[in-house]
Amino acid sequence: MAVTGTGLVLNLVSLSVSASWDAKPIRKITNPNTIPNPSLKNPKATTIKKKELISTSDLLKLNHTNPTKTKVGKVDESHLGCERWLPDAPEIKNPRSIYNAASLAYLGDCIYELYARRHFFFPPLSVEEYNDRVMAVVRCEAQDALLKKLLADDFLSVEERDILRWGKNINTGKTKTTRRAGAAVYNRASSLETLVGHLYLTDAKRLEEIMLRMGFSTGISTQPILEENENKTK
Repeated sequence: MAVTGTGLVLNLVSLSVSASWDAKPIRKITNPNTIPNPSLKNPKATTIKKKELISTSDLLKLNHTNPTKTKVGKVDESHLGCERWLPDAPEIKNPRSIYNAASLAYLGDCIYELYARRHFFFPPLSVEEYNDRVMAVVRCEAQDALLKKLLADDFLSVEERDILRWGKNINTGKTKTTRRAGAAVYNRASSLETLVGHLYLTDAKRLEEIMLRMGFSTGISTQPILEENENKTK
C-alpha cells in the first residue's frame, strides 16, 4: 500500500519519540524509606531516619546552659513585679469583664509559644530543630499533659481553676486539630491558654511561677530550668 510523504514523516516522528521515551529505564524505589537525591550527579539513595518519640517533660529538659557560660544581669525595670522580658501588657484589672475566653486564649497562645521559643533558644540550633522542639510543646496534646501536671500537683488556686473552667467552654467546632486530638484534649489545652492570657494581663509574676512549674525557663536569665530548681531546693 502506498504511503504519502506526510504520513511517512509522521510515522517516523512517532517511532522516534517512542524509542527515545522507552530507552530511559524507570528507576524503582524498593525501600520506601529511601529517596534519590536529584542534586547529585550520580544520584544515591539517602535514608530518611524516623525521629524518636519523646515526652513533653523530657523535651523541656533538653534545654542546656548557654555555651558562653554568661548570665544576663538583672534590670531595674519590672512589670507587675516580674523581671521585664515579656512585652508590656495593657493595664486591665478585670479582663473577663471585657474579653471572652476565646480572646484571652488567643493572647495566651502567643505568650505560651513565646515562652517555648525562649526556652529552646539556648544552645544555638538550626531553625528546623528550633521549630521541631517548639511545635512539640505547643501542640494541644502537650499543653493538656502539662495542665494535668499542674492539677495533679494542686498548684493552681481556686480562682485559676475557675478560669480554666471558663476557658474550657470555648466553642471550637470541628477542625483538623480536634479530629486528631479529640475535643476534650483541645478544650483543656484552650483552657490553659486562657489562663496564660489572663495572667499575662493581671499577674505576670504568677504567670512566671506557673510556667516555671511546667518546666519552662523564666525571667531574663539564660540559666536552664533544671539548675534553677536545684538552687531553690538547696
